[in-house]
Amino acid sequence: MSGGNVLALCGGVGGAKLALGLSLVLPPEKLTVVVNTGDDFTHLGLRICPDIDTVTYTLAGLSNTETGWGRAGESWEFMENLRSLGGPAWFNLGDKDLATHVERTRRLMAGEALSAVTADFAGRLGIGPAVVPMSDDEVATVVETDGGDLAFQHYFVRDRCEPAVRGIRFEGAESAMPSPGFIAALRGALDAVVVCPSNPYLSVDPLLALPGVREALAHHAAPVIAVSPIVGGRAIKGPTAKLMGELGLAVTPATIVRHYGDMLDGFVLDSEDRDLADGLGASTLITNTVMKTIEDRTGLARAVLDFAARLRA
Repeated sequence: MSGGNVLALCGGVGGAKLALGLSLVLPPEKLTVVVNTGDDFTHLGLRICPDIDTVTYTLAGLSNTETGWGRAGESWEFMENLRSLGGPAWFNLGDKDLATHVERTRRLMAGEALSAVTADFAGRLGIGPAVVPMSDDEVATVVETDGGDLAFQHYFVRDRCEPAVRGIRFEGAESAMPSPGFIAALRGALDAVVVCPSNPYLSVDPLLALPGVREALAHHAAPVIAVSPIVGGRAIKGPTAKLMGELGLAVTPATIVRHYGDMLDGFVLDSEDRDLADGLGASTLITNTVMKTIEDRTGLARAVLDFAARLRA
């Protein structure tokens, strides 16, 4: 198993599961989790960071396992009153969750960087590993559909991923800088870079769109390992398979390997897809990748770290 520093690249629910597994098998100071911020948006005057909050709540043991998002033990009086006043109720904000958004927005408006606010929240919630936004600059994922361009949360939440996707772009990425914590991790000594099983096109690509990131990963001495988000021709969570089909891509692990290209040193394939291992074009680990329990999460984390150790050797 890895004994050095590990960088995990992460989106929302699926990525957070593996991030939790890694946090349970590594010393906290050895793990940095860099999180997608392309999903972030301003709603009701508040700065909402869905993936950061999902990862933070998950690592803190506060996530709502029934919904897959938000906080456990949530109440909804704010939303009920907003709805009664005719306000936009398509994006649910629980009463506990609302405090996060209000305090984040207050501090951002006072001039603090998103990195600093995120680190402080994580510390107050007792999280040991570093939780790092991909950038302190705003990057917005825009989904191009037959009906026009949609802000990501309009596509994902309001329209429930129903519009057919024709393209994706990341507004502001070309001029954004990776956050200081992200840069430090990329420049530091690492035993492994783990691309969590988040949606490659919506959750991981925003990180890779930042200047210099893909190149840094392609040339890093540490093995870069991606965990397949596709099992048995379907996505475990979210619209990955639907989106791939609409973009004219085969819904297979091989498509994911080709998508990540030369930055990839290893690929983790689910046991259900073992017949697809030949010809993937990357060193392959075959194991269970479906994370239904804590044991699944830690088991996959250990398997990925052992795989990284073998690749380094």
